[in-house]
Amino acid sequence: MTRRLKLEIVLVLAVTFGTAGLRAALRLVDSLLKAPLNQQSTTIHDAASSIPWLDLALQATSALTLFAWGGLAWFLLDQRWRWPSWSDAARGAGFAALIGLPGLAFYVAAVHLGLSKVVVPTTAAVQIPTSLLWSFANGFGEEIVVVMYLVTRLKQLGWKPWQAIAASAVLRGSYHLYQGVSAGFGNIVMGVIFAWYFHKTSRVWPLILAHFFIDAVAFIAYPLLDLSWLGI
Repeated sequence: MTRRLKLEIVLVLAVTFGTAGLRAALRLVDSLLKAPLNQQSTTIHDAASSIPWLDLALQATSALTLFAWGGLAWFLLDQRWRWPSWSDAARGAGFAALIGLPGLAFYVAAVHLGLSKVVVPTTAAVQIPTSLLWSFANGFGEEIVVVMYLVTRLKQLGWKPWQAIAASAVLRGSYHLYQGVSAGFGNIVMGVIFAWYFHKTSRVWPLILAHFFIDAVAFIAYPLLDLSWLGI
């Protein structure tokens, strides 16, 4: 049983965020070899087509992959499906404020210190339906696989809670490295908070909704912000 669980974890991560983390790390190495990170940029959300309806269709198809990853992980855990409650939404909003506001300040400082790329929103792609879809898909896929699935499975293998939390947090940080060193570190901190909460409560919907709120603000509101006075 233990061997089967280990193989299952390896396969799930190879299909999902484990491979994404390796790819992001290699992209970071490539970026570091080119120029200082704050002289480079990364797009927060890009269009898949110049034709609006086709762009939405392509974005929805890509987002479906994240929903499938989350659904697969939930299925493998063999846990009963439950819908989010209003209390989940309230907790999610609280987490979003706790993580999002300091995160913006951390990003600004990181750019000035050369630890992060400049995030460039693609305004043509920032359409509300598409952005909200991606925001929810990111939250659903990441929090179920990286937190709910991984923490649960590692604890079933006999890992101590702090070890499972650390593994989840490092995985989260790894696939954000393409944005820069600071993005990896910042997401590790976020990962520790989220994984610890799940360990204590076994509730994943507040984390999914928090992730949704954070990304929705980033995708929709960020392009409207003028950070030029901060040197960005």
